[in-house]
Amino acid sequence: MRRIDAIGIGLGVFIAGGLAYVILQLVGLDTQKAGIWSQVLLVSGLIGWLATYFFRAVGQKMTYHQQREQYEQDFLQKRLDELTPEELARIQAEIEQEEQSQV
Repeated sequence: MRRIDAIGIGLGVFIAGGLAYVILQLVGLDTQKAGIWSQVLLVSGLIGWLATYFFRAVGQKMTYHQQREQYEQDFLQKRLDELTPEELARIQAEIEQEEQSQV
């Protein structure tokens, strides 16, 4: 995330909190209750966002993890594509021999 993105998100949350406060006042809540409920909404949103972050981290669905897995797969595929047919046959024979020895 770039610095400007973080600033934009922070500004957006600040403006959303202010709008929630104003809307709650327009609905008929007094200033103290409108302030409390706008904070409740802000904290609830923050907890929800943290929960999604936690589940992505535990499930290894984070962008960095996905990019690393994709890079490793692409790297191994490139190495496999560079093998000559003789080298590929030799490796396949070694794998089959290992599988038979494990059984």
